[in-house]
Amino acid sequence: MGLKGRDIVSVTDFSKEDVDSIMRTAKKLEPLTKEGSDLLKGKVLGTLFFEPSTRTRLSFETAMIRLGGSVIGFAEPGTSSIAKGETLADTVRVVENYADILVIRHPLEGSSRLAADYSSIPVINAGAGSEEHPTQAFLDLYTMWRELGKVDGLNIAIVGDLKYGRTVHSLAYLLSKYRVNLFFVSPPTLRIREEVSGDLRKLGTKFEERTDIKEVLPMIDVLYLTRIQKERFPDLAEYEKVKGYYRITTELLKEAKGNMIILHPLPRLDEIDVAVDATPHARYFKQVFYGVVTRMAILALVLGAVD
Repeated sequence: MGLKGRDIVSVTDFSKEDVDSIMRTAKKLEPLTKEGSDLLKGKVLGTLFFEPSTRTRLSFETAMIRLGGSVIGFAEPGTSSIAKGETLADTVRVVENYADILVIRHPLEGSSRLAADYSSIPVINAGAGSEEHPTQAFLDLYTMWRELGKVDGLNIAIVGDLKYGRTVHSLAYLLSKYRVNLFFVSPPTLRIREEVSGDLRKLGTKFEERTDIKEVLPMIDVLYLTRIQKERFPDLAEYEKVKGYYRITTELLKEAKGNMIILHPLPRLDEIDVAVDATPHARYFKQVFYGVVTRMAILALVLGAVD
């Protein structure tokens, strides 16, 4: 059915054909990151960010501008009528009059689905609490495909905060559409959510759960690392027990395949030593560039500028 006019709330709403379409379109649009375009001239993106963001917000804004469109919105809810008590539903119904498409980040799970229910224009989920972050998963997948030339057949370790990490949930569901082997590596208290692992079993996705990254490092093609998210913990004492649980160093990487790549949704804290940045494994800053490209494709497809 294509992506024109559709909401981007969860990766589970899309078929493998939809996902492949996004990746093909992203590759086609890559040159426009430097050349620019008027594909979305006259279109307006509304950004509603109720939580802090650097990469997601700026990459969506950059993507829209590179395609010739305009951007309105806020990055601090205190500067909006939310500070006066306006509901999310009312905010959406107001801003839809100014824009052609909305991107929303909110601390509550289900917020993007609620926004989509009230909005008459397409809504893109830029992170809903600990639930999902679909466009991050699309760009993660695109990075794997562009850097390794394939997705099918890859051995992928997803490491760190698998309980609260919304990027992890979206990526796991997205990778279930491909023939991959997944390793979920985390402290025991931050294991992948039961509903996610249960869904993956039903879908026939191959995965193993581990706690020791050294056990899987020699086997994997992709190391996807996430930070331990202090802001998601209801009990800070629990955070203190697991912070710094994993740390990737150049010494540790001696056990890795030569062509293994490291991805990270960023920001990082101390889970990747800065010395790793200079190794051929590091792809997390290239991943940022691919984020702009992927979001250009999503905006162009949803707004009907490309087929």
